[in-house]
Amino acid sequence: MRLLAAHANMIHATMAGLSPAGVEAARSTLIELTKAVAKRRFDDVEPRLAPALAQAAKDLANSRLADPELSPTMLARELNVSVRTLQRAFAETGESLTAYIRHRRLEEARLALTAPSGHLSISELAAHWQFADSSHFTRAFKKHYGQTPTRYRRSTQPTGRG
Repeated sequence: MRLLAAHANMIHATMAGLSPAGVEAARSTLIELTKAVAKRRFDDVEPRLAPALAQAAKDLANSRLADPELSPTMLARELNVSVRTLQRAFAETGESLTAYIRHRRLEEARLALTAPSGHLSISELAAHWQFADSSHFTRAFKKHYGQTPTRYRRSTQPTGRG
């Protein structure tokens, strides 16, 4: 059902920019998805549903980024598809689902580093965003953003001069 909702929302958001052929393709995909929901089977209509499935997985992952159980297996179970089907749908985005989750967790941690109300330590941020430990978090953060979390936090704090 989440997949159907995600696809309907995607169509709604892009409808104005679609050509007549695009509208027809979106309509037929929505019909196929509705049929699949009724049958509770997605694999046979998978190629046309890949963008909606990937978006549904992103939406669900974003709502559970701090959940230690968040994984491709958990998302596939929640979306009623196989892990392989979910991985194939996500492959079209150019990034694996695991990489997407890691990047989103890093982004949320980066935002927390600069939040005026947030004073979590690097270790606390690492634990909250499900990194194995602060060293793993620091390495991943530095690889993604080019500097350590501590240095990033310092570089974004106001200097107090005005």
